[in-house]
Amino acid sequence: MRKVEKEDTGRVGFYFRREKSLLLVVTVTGILYNVGMVAGPWFEGQLVQYLCDILGGRRTPAAMLRLAACYVLTILFVQLMRCIKRLYVRKFANNISKRMKMTLYRNLLYGRRAEHEGAGAMMTKLIADADACVEGMRKFTTEVFDTGVVMAAYLVMLLSYDWRLTLLAMLFPPVAYFLAERLKGVVTRNAAASKESGGRLNAATLERITNALTYRVYGQEAARNAAYEAHLADYEKKAVMANVWENAMQPVYQVISMLGTVMIIWFGGRNVLGAGWTAWNVAAFSTFFSCYKKLAVKSSKAAKLFNAVQKARVSWGRIRPYLDSVPEEAEQPVLPPAPLTVSGLSFSYPGRKPLFTGAAFQAEPGQIVGVTGEVACGKSTLGRLFTGELPYQGRIALGNTVFSSEGGHWGNQVGYLGHQPELFSGTVEENIRLGKPGDIGPVLRAVCMDREVAELPDGPRTRIGSGGVRLSGGQQARIALARTLYHKRPVIVLDDPFSAVDMETEAQIYENLRQWGRDSVILLISHRLTLFPQLDQVLWMERGSVRTSTHDGLMAGEERYRTLYETQRKGAETNGE
Repeated sequence: MRKVEKEDTGRVGFYFRREKSLLLVVTVTGILYNVGMVAGPWFEGQLVQYLCDILGGRRTPAAMLRLAACYVLTILFVQLMRCIKRLYVRKFANNISKRMKMTLYRNLLYGRRAEHEGAGAMMTKLIADADACVEGMRKFTTEVFDTGVVMAAYLVMLLSYDWRLTLLAMLFPPVAYFLAERLKGVVTRNAAASKESGGRLNAATLERITNALTYRVYGQEAARNAAYEAHLADYEKKAVMANVWENAMQPVYQVISMLGTVMIIWFGGRNVLGAGWTAWNVAAFSTFFSCYKKLAVKSSKAAKLFNAVQKARVSWGRIRPYLDSVPEEAEQPVLPPAPLTVSGLSFSYPGRKPLFTGAAFQAEPGQIVGVTGEVACGKSTLGRLFTGELPYQGRIALGNTVFSSEGGHWGNQVGYLGHQPELFSGTVEENIRLGKPGDIGPVLRAVCMDREVAELPDGPRTRIGSGGVRLSGGQQARIALARTLYHKRPVIVLDDPFSAVDMETEAQIYENLRQWGRDSVILLISHRLTLFPQLDQVLWMERGSVRTSTHDGLMAGEERYRTLYETQRKGAETNGE
């Protein structure tokens, strides 16, 4: 199967390169906006001077009105550039967020599953950490212009008015930068502790909700509530500490940066009086003072930006191992019906002895192959191998197409129904169709569910709740089976599809399945052997070995199989089924 080229999604630079067209617009508008910002102090100084000249009789009010009109037009243009820049920065951030989360999703779906971690920690990585990284990248992109470029423009203007006073006043902003750098370790540690505590709280929340009934039945609600309160208190404490170190230092940085105004008032005043380094008028003093104030505010924001980027680096470090791109496989059409050939199929989990070895059989379209065996013998695992989810040893081929033994997505060749129905909180119709148009009536009849669906409040458009909570266990299983049949494939794997239905319904569904699956090879995994005499082949799994035969062959040659079948048959007769 053809694969799309793997992308270097594990580097920050990748996301900036992919959005270079948006960043070009951000660059042009950002430069125009921030260079234009220096026009504000200049106009403000000139307006003060014009007012003094009007009071002294040297200018007319009309001249000041013309200057004010130019000021308004300039500010309108500058703010338009600001609006465009912010719009494209937001689009840049949204695109990165979408791309990053899709990479995480694909990686967790087809690559690293991190089964050792709790659901709460995974939610934190996927949502909070990705959002924190994107926010850090957005702030960096914004502040490169809103702080870096405008500070450079302000500095050039200040130097043009009085370079000595500029150097003297600029002794203070670097102190704010130095302090932010020294606090980097504290900010990073507190941010990391807050993230970890948030993950534990999410995991505790999910665990508390999932097992609520169990705790209530066994009288453990008070103890579990106390444990949950402890997680909540720990998160509150660590979140407060992280926010304090990130946000509370902003006023400190600003005060330090503004200390230069003392120098400006003293030495700038001397310039106005003609006793300083440079001869100034009121306009020059006002422009210089206004420029420095704006530069000092930007300096304090730059110091805060350092802390925000440090916090984002914590989140980046947490999700970086999950950002390695998994090559996306090209869409492949469904293959025509063909024989399924399995030879030497074996599987073992890393570091463990083989779960089973030597599975081999060949089945023609229209045949149903049963898979059964002792508890924990690997029946469900064998079924999962046909989805490409797990790597295996041996060979699986559909006609002339050999499936990859390294695991991965096999396109549209295998339909799979696990022993746990996976339903979402949509309607019956949506759960079956999954976006594919067509009539679901035939598959509902095939699983003996048509009448029950018709009796629901809104028929097939009835919402079934998360996981199908509004349906019975048997209804959930049959809706999931209907979905599998609706999306027909040349190979269909059914893991215990009849466990929640009575034997009469099971027999009827089986007959329908025979008709429905005339063009497919069906693997029927089950611990219930009622239907196995009617199957074309049976795989018997016991103590790591797999024997392929028929029901009659196994009855004659496998004592454990015969005992299991006879026990179930007698039990059914006793219960009158």
